Amino acid sequence: MKIGDKVRFLSEVGGGRVSGFQGKNIVLVEDEDGFDVPMRISEVVVIGEEDYDTRHVVEAKAKSAASAMQQQEKEEEPADRPVTFRAKPEERRGGDKLSAYLAFVPMNVKELSETRFESYFVNDSNYYMRYVYMTAEGNAWQVRATGEVEPNTKEFIEEFGREDLNTLERCCLQVIAYKRDKHFLLKPTVNAQVRIDPVKFYKLHTFTDNDFFEQPALIYTVIENDVQKVAL
Repeated sequence: MKIGDKVRFLSEVGGGRVSGFQGKNIVLVEDEDGFDVPMRISEVVVIGEEDYDTRHVVEAKAKSAASAMQQQEKEEEPADRPVTFRAKPEERRGGDKLSAYLAFVPMNVKELSETRFESYFVNDSNYYMRYVYMTAEGNAWQVRATGEVEPNTKEFIEEFGREDLNTLERCCLQVIAYKRDKHFLLKPTVNAQVRIDPVKFYKLHTFTDNDFFEQPALIYTVIENDVQKVAL
């Protein structure tokens, strides 16, 4: 390598002509703007004198840089990315007849006089159910919850205390049932009003063992085996 040779850089884009040297290890490369760029001699190559080993070094550095960038992008991806795959709900024998329930579960049944309660919508069928849960205020109604419940599952509605019982005395559940990705028998829309007795929340024996919860619960039937159990 001598002054006047045209060179290019190995580890970055660019190059120019050799304009001088600084010691044994540094070469001054004049770029296209006329500035002298100091570079290590090992980091430049004379154009026209590249051999296989030089090209191999360049290719290896390029591959290394690309690999490092891919690794960085992978590390920057959030670890808790949402799972998009969802298994189809399993159907059970006899589940093609609609059954749905409104359930009230004491959070601490051993302290019934002090405990708060949770309410749930239970879908005990092979159909999806989209529901609207409402309570009455005089002649008007207020929506307390809406949702879609998968087959043979239950959905939490709300938590409440005894101070809220008077607002729950008249409930209404409207339900539309359907299946996804398959043919099904059309079911009538459910429009069921439920009378909730606040006194039952003070009596331990009204909370009984059931198939839907590990703890005792007070359960009102909305529809069972396609038969609506509560009057409009």
